[in-house]
Amino acid sequence: MIEAVTLRQLRYLVSVADTLHFGRAAERCHVSQPSLSAQIQQLEDVLGVQLVERTQRRVLLTPAGRDAVARARRILGEMSDLAAAARSAAAPLGGELRLGAIPTLAPYYLPRVLPDLRRDHPDLKLFLREDLTGRLLDSLKAGALDAVLLALPVDEPGLEHAAVFDEPFAVALPAGHPLAARPVLTERDLGGERLLLLEEGHCFRDQALAVCRRTGGPDRDGFSGTSLATLCEMVAGRIGVTLLPELARARAPEGVETRPFAEPRPTRRIGLAWRKGSPRGAELQQLAAYLRRHLPDGVTAAE
Repeated sequence: MIEAVTLRQLRYLVSVADTLHFGRAAERCHVSQPSLSAQIQQLEDVLGVQLVERTQRRVLLTPAGRDAVARARRILGEMSDLAAAARSAAAPLGGELRLGAIPTLAPYYLPRVLPDLRRDHPDLKLFLREDLTGRLLDSLKAGALDAVLLALPVDEPGLEHAAVFDEPFAVALPAGHPLAARPVLTERDLGGERLLLLEEGHCFRDQALAVCRRTGGPDRDGFSGTSLATLCEMVAGRIGVTLLPELARARAPEGVETRPFAEPRPTRRIGLAWRKGSPRGAELQQLAAYLRRHLPDGVTAAE
């Protein structure tokens, strides 16, 4: 029975579990929906149990399906590690490396570091994916990614990480805002301001809220944005103020002024995470060390 189960079927099952939607799962797997549905049906026939509950309105995993998905993630991760071990043995920091990064980091950090990385390691072929922390970690545990750049700490079993750098926060203000007259700001200066936040699911939202709790409580009235760029446009429209990671300050649009916090500045720690026991663990430690040695202006190496 087990020999009849294919890795393709397991990938399709995991994709359905991640999306709870056959159409989106098929798009993620780059196949037609009928093909994906047929493979899931074949997997159920082979295992002799229903894995997915299908209705006109929604898709749900059965208890057996949830167990099968957990096992599928482990199997796919092991297969990914098998291929990674062979690549790593052939050429450390060479071959394919599937790297994920969170949206508040990827567009501001990666363009600054990748040219040097590609110059110094020309045999390394990076495949990049930008997504929210939760989905990146799911992909990492499933073996779809080799490593993820994200904000620490990572409270997930089965993962290892190495700290790379500490990034301070800054305040984004509408041009001409009274606080823009000050060279630096304190957290309490934001008390009473309308603070704009990212949507749920962004780890930077939680970090900004942690700063809020130390300010005496800025107003938060439901405004939120899908990205830092969206928040900055809302600031330019004088809807409120927001916080930015230091590396994003240079991309602030016209109509937005940024100011640093006074010392000690609130910061976030960025690190590289991978699966515990990954055959590329030593290689990824090398990558983290390389990134610590090649930092853009505005951040400091993590100790």
